[in-house]
Formats: sequence, structure tokens, C-alpha cells
Amino acid sequence: MARKEPLLSALKEPAWGFRRRDYWHWLEQLPTGTSGRPTPLSISIRRAGGCERTRTAQGRGRYFLRLALQGKVLAVAVRQLAQTPRLLEFYDPGSSILGSEDLREPFLSLLLVLTEIDFSLDLQNCSFLDESWLLPVCCTYETVPCRALGMVLRYVDGRVFVTKVLPESQAEVDEVVLAGDILDEINGCSLRYACPGQVGGDRGLGGPPVLPPCSPLLPPPSLQAGAVLQSLKGQPLSFRLLRWRWHNGAVFEPLLPYLKALKEKEPQFQLQHSPRHRGEGEPRQLQGGRLLYNLRYLGQTSVGTFGGKEVLEGAIPAVLERDLAAREVLFDVKEAEVLVQEKASSKLLCRHPYPSISCVGRCTWSPRIFAFCVVSSPESPDGSTFDCLVFASSSEQECEEIIGRIGKGRVCGFSYLQSHRGIPGILFWSSTCRI
Repeated sequence: MARKEPLLSALKEPAWGFRRRDYWHWLEQLPTGTSGRPTPLSISIRRAGGCERTRTAQGRGRYFLRLALQGKVLAVAVRQLAQTPRLLEFYDPGSSILGSEDLREPFLSLLLVLTEIDFSLDLQNCSFLDESWLLPVCCTYETVPCRALGMVLRYVDGRVFVTKVLPESQAEVDEVVLAGDILDEINGCSLRYACPGQVGGDRGLGGPPVLPPCSPLLPPPSLQAGAVLQSLKGQPLSFRLLRWRWHNGAVFEPLLPYLKALKEKEPQFQLQHSPRHRGEGEPRQLQGGRLLYNLRYLGQTSVGTFGGKEVLEGAIPAVLERDLAAREVLFDVKEAEVLVQEKASSKLLCRHPYPSISCVGRCTWSPRIFAFCVVSSPESPDGSTFDCLVFASSSEQECEEIIGRIGKGRVCGFSYLQSHRGIPGILFWSSTCRI
């Protein structure tokens, strides 16, 4: 074992045995240098010691190793250890590589070879290092501001689990979050060791009442995630998710104890394997030989006298935040105009000739939601005013198809559609091509 795990093997236990020694205990005691300026090594050690997602010496040591590999300072750490006799006493010279001078130098040579390798590690993925070297699959979920995201949460030993994604909610429309996933971070703020009330009380994430924790939590961090959510009200949210499913398709092994505790408290809980596709398998309706799109009309808002591309960035979130009841509609992209009919009654709700459409686009953070602006009062004494209409499609591909067809318009030259460059977060079309 001493030959396989040089940093861990043959660590001498303290005389009184108050705590088990770990290589982190000597790492945090390494000299910081004589110049008084931070070095790459001291920065890595300080970063590992201050990580909010790790609390044990084992977790911080593992996090440091990842930082050291990426920052090419692991050999520097071992070299400083060799030059600090009081820290070398951590290792038994007769049975460890680091404690034996004859073995330490060849090992250090191998570490120097590692500095020639460029590591690209996800250093944010560290919430399970206290428990395991295995790391979960991570992804980012960005969503528009709205009153109800539709995620039911349960707190298990300081982790925030999604136990249900509500039907017809924003979270289900976005098709990112699955029941069983963990919310690890909100807009850069860690939720590790969070407890009820710190994620916004009973409606902090816009869902039904948040359930009580499954088991006692470790002391919460000083950062109040609920306060952060309040400060972000009305702004786009970015969640870092830890997936319950690992790379091989099986359950991420370190999650098994958590899922067992969750199942004991919520017997009806089931891991969600894939998003529930709204209208999956539902055939498109035909009208006059043309296929119609089954969409949800989410609402509209006035954007004033300017109908350019820039207004979509604020208009789409403004409509979604109202949380109005969506209407099932049939959307017909014709050769010269767009028609919107109520699905249940086939009543015509609106028609917009292409010359009246000033811009069309979708949000990159919610790829199945799109919007377009239309002239609402072209003969107003104060100039034309515009409305923004927002719709949700059943798939990202369908959304792209609709935007493309409206953008091209089957005609040349739009009266109000301007040639432009895109702005972050919104995708647009001009009269001839996508910019």
C-alpha cells in the first residue's frame, strides 16, 4: 500500500490519537515563503482550505491535489515538505515513500514529469470530495425569471434534492432538471450544507411548500441562499446541477445513502430518467394542406415605440414573470403572414402579415421559448408602437424551425425588420439570414 498511495500511506498517528492524520494537515502547515507575496502553491492551499463544499481534511486534501495538478505545483509542495524536517515527521521513514529519502527523490522526479502535462479539470465539481474521489456529472441550468419554477425540494444531510418536477411548469418546459438531481449552486452561491429557509422559505424556488429535511444537517454556512434569491428576484437564474445518473448510466454510487434516506421519508419518490415531453407523439394538425404547430401562447407585453431586437431581452422575461395561464394554440406560418388560432375552438386569435413583424428570436437559457414583435398601432400620432408575443414550443428543433420560417418570411424585405448583430442571451433572424 505504501507504494501505491505515497501521500496517505505510513502517516504516523498523533501520540494521543485525538484525530486521524491526513496529508492535508502538513500541506496547510507548509511555509509560505520569505518574500511575503503569495505564491502559486500558497494560493492553491488557501483556496483548498477556504472551499465551501469541503469540510473534512480528506476533502480539502483531494481538492488541493486537483488544484495542484492544474496549477503545476504538486512537485513544489513535495519539495517544500522535504525541506521541512518537522513536517517530514508525519511519515514513517521505514515504510513510506515520502518519509524515505531514497524513495522520495525518484517520486519527486515523477511529479516533475506531471508539470509537462496540461490538466483541464472542472474545479467547481468538488461537492463530493469529502466522501469519494468519484465525481458526479455536472451541468448548468439557466432559466428566465418567473414566479414558479416548479421544482419540489427535499433537504438530505445538507444537500438539496429535486424530488419532483411539476407538470406544465417552467422547469418541465426547459427539460433540464430531473427528479433525483441535486441543486449544488445558485448564481455562484454554494448550496452545500444548506437547510430549509436558506433557499427562500416555502416558495423560494417558486414551487409548492418546501418539505422538511430528512435528517439533521451540519451547521449551515454563513451565506444565506434565501437572501441571495431575494436579491436576484426578477433576474435570470443559473443553477449548477449534480446529476443522479453517472457516466455509465447507473446511479452515482456516493448518492446511494442519500437516496435511501430520501426513499424512507418519501416512499413515492422515484428517480426520473428523462424529461416528460409535452405533447410527445401528438400529430400536427393539417389545415389547407399545411401542417400547423401545436404551441402554448404565454402572453404579450407592450414594448413601446421601438421594436428592434434589443427589446426581446427584457420583454420575454417580463411576460414569463407574470405567470399567466398558457393557452393552447395552433400556429400557422403562411407564405405572407402568421396566423394564431385557439386550439380548442379554432377561433382566430390574431394574424400578423410579415411586414408588421419587426424581429423574432428565442432565449438561449430556455431554448423552447421564442417571441416576435409586431406593430400594434402603426398610425399613432406619436409613431408606431410595438407588442411582443411569447410562445413555447414542444421541442428546441421545432422552435428553431418556426424562427427560421418567420425570419425568412417567404418574402424579400421586411418593413420593420432590421439588419443587426445579436446580443448575448437572444438569438435573432434578419430578413435574409441569421446573424
